[in-house]
Amino acid sequence: MDVAGLFLAGAGAGLLAGGTTCAATQLGLLTGAVGGAAGAGPGPAATRPVRQVSVFLTAKLASHMALGALLGLVGGAVQPGPRVRGALLAGAAAVLALFALDLLGFRPARRLLRRNGTPSSRPGESEDGCHPPRAGRSGRPVLLGAATVLVPCGLTLSAELLAVTSRSALGGAVVMGAFVLGTAPLFGLIGVAVGRTLALLRGRLTALLAVALLAASGWTLLSGLRLGGWLPSGGAATATADSARFVRTDAAGTQVVTIWALDRGYRPALLTARARVHTVLVLRTRRTSGHMRVFTIPSRGKDVYLPATGETRVALGAPGPGRMPFMCASGHFPGAITFR
Repeated sequence: MDVAGLFLAGAGAGLLAGGTTCAATQLGLLTGAVGGAAGAGPGPAATRPVRQVSVFLTAKLASHMALGALLGLVGGAVQPGPRVRGALLAGAAAVLALFALDLLGFRPARRLLRRNGTPSSRPGESEDGCHPPRAGRSGRPVLLGAATVLVPCGLTLSAELLAVTSRSALGGAVVMGAFVLGTAPLFGLIGVAVGRTLALLRGRLTALLAVALLAASGWTLLSGLRLGGWLPSGGAATATADSARFVRTDAAGTQVVTIWALDRGYRPALLTARARVHTVLVLRTRRTSGHMRVFTIPSRGKDVYLPATGETRVALGAPGPGRMPFMCASGHFPGAITFR
């Protein structure tokens, strides 16, 4: 694919689907970038969130283009596996929780953020409540924007795969840069809205926003623990009817397990199969998009990239008794095959 084609593919993916999935995954970093904009720094208050979001997106663009160039040069060897992504999501959850505690006025969190050049989260007020804060620096949105490359959403992984297949630094940088540009309109709207909302609230409803951030932190942490395979392997009982319908044995004696990967989850999500039998997993898609196009098996450290519509076969060998969890690349839609 030529450079123009790579640009269009990356921008199209970012514009059509990447903005929603990436915004959900990277909400904590985006909130942190604009959290100090309200009431801090020179210039009209209405323009401060715009500046912070612009710096955030510029840093995000630079880091993703650098990663794309590296992927184009050395291939998929530098792509993070499920456990690494799980650890990064757990880190993103910690960032979300830190900003929530900052909004609630938790002094250790506020001191920690201010140590990085961040003004108080309560506009017009310093930690002692008497003196106005010093102007915040742009270091925070730069660092957080660059850090988004460490917390990829499912569609980012698809863009990274396209960068790998470009086999050139220029092609990889173009496709990843175009992907970020495609997500920029939605990221910009969300970032400016959050920044201006914080400025308008001025402490009156910040507790509600803090609770929402804590909820998002818990959701992100749960996704990270799933991706890392660090949650208990137990779970709900599988459906016998689904197992009978989607698990079969072909003429060669191979056990074939079929799972549909759809936009709203897996069908079925829970299955029972025979242990110690040569097994092939068949993954089917039908106009599937976003993070559901990357099927992740944490216990094997494996990501399977799926076409939007089609069938993909994955050899599982002869699994022993136990539960094999699976999920989308972001850890949001879990499922499992229980081998007995």
